[in-house]
Amino acid sequence: IQQAGNDPVLLAQLMQDLQNPEMMAEAKKMMDDPEFQKQMKKMSESGEFKDQMKKTMDIMKDPKEAAKMEAKFEHMQHVGEKKLKDGAAAAMEEAMSAMGNPEVMQDMAKMMNDPQFKAQLAKMTKDPSFQNYVSAMQDMMKDPSKKEKLEKASAAFKSQL
Repeated sequence: IQQAGNDPVLLAQLMQDLQNPEMMAEAKKMMDDPEFQKQMKKMSESGEFKDQMKKTMDIMKDPKEAAKMEAKFEHMQHVGEKKLKDGAAAAMEEAMSAMGNPEVMQDMAKMMNDPQFKAQLAKMTKDPSFQNYVSAMQDMMKDPSKKEKLEKASAAFKSQL
């Protein structure tokens, strides 16, 4: 969490993860673990933690500083979301490029016929972070040349099945 305060991509991913029910269930399990509670108690009693909490509380008491902190947080989250989206778009572009290779298409067809892979893919599509890739694909479909390229790759892929 501390690193997310300095890394926009990590912050954006953390915010997405907080929307994921599976992740939250795992977090709850972790927080219910007596060993984790012991570690948190030890950390919360440290001087460094107490100093940081005091600084944070002082900032939150000052409306100007609190607003500045909130604006910084929102900006970092926006920057992080854009970087996540750009990364997903680059990955989709790379995948589209790879689909031009007949060997890759054959491998993809084999994978799509594997029930275990299909199950993994279905699980992956339910992960909120996968939505970055869906969004990237939707954006690609708005570009006529990319849409045509995708449709050709899709037809070629279907012929492999």
